[in-house]
Amino acid sequence: MKIVSIGEVLWDVIGNREYLGGAALNFSAHASRLGHHVSFVSAVGKDERGRRVLERMKELNLSTRFVHQIDAYPTGLVTVELNAAGVPKFTLHHPAAYDAPELTEGDLAELLSPKPDWIYFGTLFQMSPQAKQLTYRLIDSHCGARLLFDVNLRKDSYTPPLVRELMARAQVVKLNDDEAAEIDKMLGRSTRSLEDFCRTYTREFSWQSICITRGEKGCVMLVNGEYVEALGYAVTAQDTVGAGDAFAAAFIHGLSLQWPPQEIADFANRVAALVASRPGGTPHWTLEEARGLR
Repeated sequence: MKIVSIGEVLWDVIGNREYLGGAALNFSAHASRLGHHVSFVSAVGKDERGRRVLERMKELNLSTRFVHQIDAYPTGLVTVELNAAGVPKFTLHHPAAYDAPELTEGDLAELLSPKPDWIYFGTLFQMSPQAKQLTYRLIDSHCGARLLFDVNLRKDSYTPPLVRELMARAQVVKLNDDEAAEIDKMLGRSTRSLEDFCRTYTREFSWQSICITRGEKGCVMLVNGEYVEALGYAVTAQDTVGAGDAFAAAFIHGLSLQWPPQEIADFANRVAALVASRPGGTPHWTLEEARGLR
């Protein structure tokens, strides 16, 4: 598949270590590892961290063609605090270079030829008016791509009107169970269960598919009207940074291959667990390792 992923790239500072991250970058790296052609759109500063982003992207087999270097802001940075279970709490530092991405008309034409199969976008990136405008140029291009909205709510980095607007633009949505509860709250709803949530919002927004991750408990998924639940895999978590982004990549991988929903859910759980068992958002992993989990 050809995938266009637009969003943030930054460094996750965990303790005294820095790991390349950002939901959109993590998703891109894992989708590329699954064998897809990914064009990642973002921006970095003309600084040491920006230089290292571009170097690390090349190591991950990701093109840097659409990651522009800008003078105005430094490369993105987030401080990550982990609780005892390895679950992260993020502190985002602004302004950051990814708040001011740029694409020329030539860049846009190149991104859309040949036409992509998927366009990926999230919430945080759209808090910047410039980034939101660029995202909408892509998703309103009528290129025929399926639109994946990975909700990824971060503290002080979303508003209810923005989330609703992005939900209305999407065809496929991925979120976690905490985010499902928050969406119910912000929209004044009270769905009775995760299945009720999936079916209610799918009807309202005409989604093709939705997946809700549940950490070590696995996930639930509604694909073309078929609802499934899949248990997770027990691993010793180093941290869960990037696990949800890896799940999203595996999710659309299975959707595009038209696997049965239960198979998609199990595969995505395997990939997410494997990533959670290793530090950082873009650790090395193989399909053989994912399939070998018990």
